[in-house]
Amino acid sequence: MPIYEYAPTSGHCEKCNGRFELMQRLADAKLTRCPTCGQACERRISAVALGGKYAVTDSKIRQSGLTQYKKSGKGVYERTAGTEGPEHLFRG
Repeated sequence: MPIYEYAPTSGHCEKCNGRFELMQRLADAKLTRCPTCGQACERRISAVALGGKYAVTDSKIRQSGLTQYKKSGKGVYERTAGTEGPEHLFRG
């Protein structure tokens, strides 16, 4: 079962420290209220921790036909793996 991260839609909460995790089945409905404080909440997208044979390396990214960018400065992202897309991305 995946662990989902939730946060109050208001941005913070004194009672539950603003974020909480919950183990739910994929078929379970998303929570709409925090079980601790009762505030409206939303499910957040969080990073997935991969390791071992599932580790994401530059060579696996290239083999999969994907492209990876990493931040190289303020608003500047540099392509570090893959061949598609521009060499640099600029975000204002």
